[in-house]
Amino acid sequence: MKIIILGAGQVGGTLAEHLASEANDITVVDTDGDRLRDLGDRLDIRTVQGRGSLPTVLRQAGADDADMLVAVTNSDETNMVACQVAYSLFHTPTKIARVRESSYLSREELFDNDHIPVDVLISPEQVVTNYIKRLIEHPGSLQVIDFAEGKAQLVAVKAYYGGPLVGQQLRQIRAHMPNVDTRVAAIFRRDRPITPRGDTLIEADDEVFFIAARKDIRAVMGELRRIDETNKRVVIAGGGQIGERLAEAIESRYQVKIIEMSPARCRYLSDTLESTVVLQGSASDKDLMLEENIADADIFLALTNDDEANIMSSLLAKRLGARKVMTIINNPAYVDLVQGGEIDIAISPQLATIGTLLAHVRRGDIVSVHSLRRGAAEAIEAVAHGDAKSSKVVGKAIEDISLPPGTTIGAIIRDEQVLIAHDDTVIESGDHVILFVVDKKHIRDVEKLFHVGLSFF
Repeated sequence: MKIIILGAGQVGGTLAEHLASEANDITVVDTDGDRLRDLGDRLDIRTVQGRGSLPTVLRQAGADDADMLVAVTNSDETNMVACQVAYSLFHTPTKIARVRESSYLSREELFDNDHIPVDVLISPEQVVTNYIKRLIEHPGSLQVIDFAEGKAQLVAVKAYYGGPLVGQQLRQIRAHMPNVDTRVAAIFRRDRPITPRGDTLIEADDEVFFIAARKDIRAVMGELRRIDETNKRVVIAGGGQIGERLAEAIESRYQVKIIEMSPARCRYLSDTLESTVVLQGSASDKDLMLEENIADADIFLALTNDDEANIMSSLLAKRLGARKVMTIINNPAYVDLVQGGEIDIAISPQLATIGTLLAHVRRGDIVSVHSLRRGAAEAIEAVAHGDAKSSKVVGKAIEDISLPPGTTIGAIIRDEQVLIAHDDTVIESGDHVILFVVDKKHIRDVEKLFHVGLSFF
């Protein structure tokens, strides 16, 4: 696939990295020559320096025969104009734009071929807000991913000493929970993936990814670790777009406080939010944190745009007694450094956004793609089409499907039913199939499984 990416920042660069390794023809456009040189030195891609909304620059990037334009510059307006130019002058089939400003996003009628021709809108702030909200709703989870509009969920937890299943084989899950069907999709032990089998022993500190129907998630978590108390008190450092959206989404169910430096922003948040308490000051101010009883907080969230400020305020909050600490980290190099110590969960906005983008880039009928373990693996929701003659999966039992190495099928969603995958489960046309891919070099092989042969048409 021939793809033009506008913007060589964190999201554009990470997307180029993902796609270049999958044999796509990638061109990255940016005004910053240094960024482009850095990407060009590391990846097998073309680079063009210039403003991505200009017709001359787009033509130089190969827009005449591009399959897709992904506009992820820091300017909403540049991204929207680039999509308009690509549609009007080059008839680019698929146009994806990152749009941050909520006043644009609230007017859906803006984005169609008669107005601003954007096929897919990506709002990183909304993606990250939803991601954090799911983590708050599932105390003890490291990652929570919805499939088939939330009918099934993939949850990552760290197995703790004292969990009922720690030290036992995976096949014991069924004996422990005869009324709950679940499947362990993958285990990461000391940062290395282990393919789960019936005789695999779960060890303390393993990161265990399991999939189950939404209603069964809490029961399965209880088998792997002590169930954390329900969250009640949430403190948010940073009243920017993500902080505001998150507070708005959870304030009816939790006691929420926001700590924000800007007096003007504090006034705005006070007027906009209903029950959230807004405090003016710095989350790195020890006296303020003590005064606001940070030791009583169930969750402290550092959501400013400054990685260093987020890390320092999180370390302070944990030291002063906050039960769980989550931190947004924009620099990917920091994520692995900080997660798992004093900071419980490091959230990378880039990786959260990349999953949304990848779902629209993958071939085959791919509904969603989610990056796991900071990009080390992927969870994919694909739809099976065709019949036994035209499809490599329809009409076959899972044990008879030639899955690529390191790939497992975790569950199948059929209409309203969540079917946890077993060897004798047969896939039908229209099923949503949830796959877990540990080795990303096999992504293309997974996509090919869900292509429909010509005999179907």
